[in-house]
Amino acid sequence: MEAGGAVVTTATLFGTDARVVDVEVSALGGLPGIDIVGMPDTAVLEARSRVRCALRGCGFTLPRLHVTVSLAPGELRKSGTGFDLPIAVAILAATHQLPPRVADGCLLVGELALDGSVCPVRGAAAYAALAAERGLTLVAPAQQPLPGAWGAGARGISHLAQMRGGVDALPALEAEAAVPAACAPALDFADVVDQELAKRAMVIAAAGSHGVLMIGPPGAGKTMLARCLPTILPPLDEREAAEAMLVHSVAGQPIEALARGERPFRAPHHSISLGGLVGGGRPVLPGEVSLAHRGVLFLDELPEFSRVALQALRQPLEEHEVRIGRVDGTYVFPCDFQLVAAANPCPCGHLGDPGHECVCPPGRVLSYQAKIGGPLLDRIDVVVDVARPSGSKVIRSQAGTGSSQMRDQVMAAREFAAWRAGREGEAAGGAVAAAHLDPAALAAFEGMAERLSLGGRSIVRVARVARTIADLGARELVGVDDVVEALGFRSRDAS
Repeated sequence: MEAGGAVVTTATLFGTDARVVDVEVSALGGLPGIDIVGMPDTAVLEARSRVRCALRGCGFTLPRLHVTVSLAPGELRKSGTGFDLPIAVAILAATHQLPPRVADGCLLVGELALDGSVCPVRGAAAYAALAAERGLTLVAPAQQPLPGAWGAGARGISHLAQMRGGVDALPALEAEAAVPAACAPALDFADVVDQELAKRAMVIAAAGSHGVLMIGPPGAGKTMLARCLPTILPPLDEREAAEAMLVHSVAGQPIEALARGERPFRAPHHSISLGGLVGGGRPVLPGEVSLAHRGVLFLDELPEFSRVALQALRQPLEEHEVRIGRVDGTYVFPCDFQLVAAANPCPCGHLGDPGHECVCPPGRVLSYQAKIGGPLLDRIDVVVDVARPSGSKVIRSQAGTGSSQMRDQVMAAREFAAWRAGREGEAAGGAVAAAHLDPAALAAFEGMAERLSLGGRSIVRVARVARTIADLGARELVGVDDVVEALGFRSRDAS
């Protein structure tokens, strides 16, 4: 068989981005075999066996030549199984079993099964974004439809043998239709009985995108309150959905719910590792804080998380992105999420519970509460005590405020805040000045801050919450009642 060379364009994932890689193949004389160079990882090296079996399974001839596959640029580490399809096509083009320029203007990605079937890979949205940016036609597994505009102009391939007809003969990769959610019972705040104060805290948190910590005994409804929070948040807009889908696609997570506009809700177990929470591993994957991007991150039993993991949340909460340094570069993942946490007041959970006696010694209670750490508490705006609900109200199923009514309040407050921000422009003088307290509220706030010995960060946090409370009431100026209510939601340990 006549020897030759060929080049096929593909890509590798680096954080949430896909970077162009040229698959260069040269088939020369020598001992038969396939060598892959260009900093491939183990998954890429294993492509040799998959490609060899797939070529035979499709009726192609495996050349009795020494095939060298170079993945350029050589200094960029390559990972994943998406190189199978471009390597196979490049070998076939180099050995003239396919036209030499069969893949020109295309970006190929896909894993090959041993019979030649093309299997889905993670990061399809990132590959689609790169193809659109470079003006290339994405050729991706047909079993991996992309929602909305992600799949525009892309071609779907289900078997390597389809390449005999060229890329133009491949069917268009159909955009996945947004289907209604499964018939699971919808969550609603109306099902949370006798927790109107906690619901008020949730409305404030949702209206101002504040972090919230719920403290209360077991069975008080903290988890149910947290899981209902997405029902009062506005749906994802097009830009937010695209950002969230990109992160989930890179992580190999489903994106159908995001395509419907549902905000992500992540609730990792307290035994999660540092890498699982903020990201890491090899290959480097986004963690739970990034999977919660544009949604809610719920940390139940907050003091049970490792101290290292909790303190690692400080930078993501401030900067809304995670930076993971590795030898081959710095991986950046977005993580603009709303933190919701729940904790028991003590190890036994019954401190301050009128119906139960706490059996924890004072030293153990202080040690348990100190696990959260002051720096993290300083970044949580709303802290609310969740008392055990009345047994009679639970038995009689007395419904309280529902999600529909609470969502209307949240949407109205956000609209008012947007109108006010557009009218006032950029405020000078810091967060307290930006809150626009009326003279009486300003004087009262100064006196209460002095009596409570509030620190600078606590003052800023209270001012922000008070501003949100005023937005809920459609008031341009923050009043005394708004400040008093905001102070009621401050951390017990605020200083």
